[in-house]
Amino acid sequence: MLVELPPYVALFESGELERRVERLEARLESCDICPRRCGANRLSHEIGSCNAGKLVAVASVCAHHGEEPALSGSRGSGTIFFGNCNLRCVFCQNAQISQDPERQRPNQVTPSRLANRMLYVQNELNCHNINLVSPSHYVPQIMRAICEAVPRGLTLPIVYNTNAYDELETLAELEDVVSVYLPDLKYADNTVAARLSEAPHYVQTARAAIREMYRQVGELELDDDDIAVRGLIIRHLILPDELAGSEASMKWIASELSTSVPVSIMAQYTPRHRAMEMPILARSITAAEYRRVVNLLDVLGMENGWLQDDSARDFYLPDFSREGHPFERS
Repeated sequence: MLVELPPYVALFESGELERRVERLEARLESCDICPRRCGANRLSHEIGSCNAGKLVAVASVCAHHGEEPALSGSRGSGTIFFGNCNLRCVFCQNAQISQDPERQRPNQVTPSRLANRMLYVQNELNCHNINLVSPSHYVPQIMRAICEAVPRGLTLPIVYNTNAYDELETLAELEDVVSVYLPDLKYADNTVAARLSEAPHYVQTARAAIREMYRQVGELELDDDDIAVRGLIIRHLILPDELAGSEASMKWIASELSTSVPVSIMAQYTPRHRAMEMPILARSITAAEYRRVVNLLDVLGMENGWLQDDSARDFYLPDFSREGHPFERS
C-alpha cells in the first residue's frame, strides 16, 4: 500500500522548510516566539521568560500508550516531552520537568540531537507519530530538527501537543508541518488564568491560536486503523469549583468551531506542585463535577472525542513509561 508522505517533506524539497526555519531562528535574537514576547536574546544563550535559551531541554522520549486511542493506537505515540514552559500553572501535573529549570539543564540538546531522537521514535520505537509535548517555546529548534531529519528519512506525522498559549505568527510557520494539533483549552476567564498560570490574556490568546490550528488542519481524519493523520483534538482538564470554565469553553468550541471537533475531557486533576497552598485547588474533582461536564457535551451535541477514566488518575502522576489506555470513547 502506498503511504502518503506528510506535507513537510514537500516543503523540505522545495526549500520552503529551510526558509521558515531561518525566519524562526532570527526571531530568537529578540524572542517573540510565544505570546510573552520577552525579547531575550536566546541565540546568545540568554534565558527567556520560559526558562529556555538556545538549546532544547528534552526531558523524556518514549512510546506513550496512554494518549487518546487515535494517537496511541497499537504502537504508541512517540512522545518527546520538552522541559520548561511558558506558563506557570500552580497545579502543574508535570512540574518536575516544566517548572524546575535547574533540573532540566543536563537535558539540553542541540537541534541535531533532537533530530536523532525523532528518528529514534520512528525507526526504533516504531510509533504512529511524533508527539511534541509542550513545544511552544522551542518551535525554531524543533523546525530545525525536522529540517535535518527529513533527508535522513523522517516521515511520521507531527502532533503538536500544547497548552494553547501560542503566538499566531509562530503557528503560521507550522502550517503543513503539523498534522495533528492537540491543544489544551485551560480557562474561560482571564482573571483565573492570571491567578493560576500567570497568563492574564490566556483566553483570547488560546482561542485565537485554536482557531488558527483549526484553519490549518480542519476536522479530524483517521486512517484505516483509526489512527489520526490530520486534524484538531481539544483537551480540557476539569478543575475544582469550575475554575476551568468548562461550560463556557465547551460552548465556545460548539459555536465558534464545530460540534464535530473531538474533545478529550480529562478527569485526572490531583493537587500537585503548589496547589496544596490554595484551598480551592487542594482537592481532586468530584464525580458530580465530572458528570456535569459530560452531560453538557450531550446538551451541546458534541459527540466526538474521549472521556477519561477517573480511576486512571494515578497514571498521570507521572510515569511516562507505563502502558494502558486511560481513555474511553465518549
